[in-house]
Amino acid sequence: MKLNVLLFVALITSSLLLVKTAYESRQLFAALDAARAEQKQLDAEYKRLDAEAQAQGTHLRVERTARERLQMRTATPAVTAYVYDTAASEVAR
Repeated sequence: MKLNVLLFVALITSSLLLVKTAYESRQLFAALDAARAEQKQLDAEYKRLDAEAQAQGTHLRVERTARERLQMRTATPAVTAYVYDTAASEVAR
């Protein structure tokens, strides 16, 4: 009789542990699924931002912004001024 009670207690304990393990497994799977969904969303956002950054950094856009907002112009020999530091050239000799 004692053996039957002991086996019954062992059966109930193992059943409860099985239910607990299955519940934790479902929770972890749900968390993993949520993390994968978030990863996909972040990857899509990264790709969008990367494409936007590439569009913002094109040579023509940078040049147009420099001309319009900063009033810059292309450096040519006609507008280039060379500055010579006579003190530095004397020290180098």
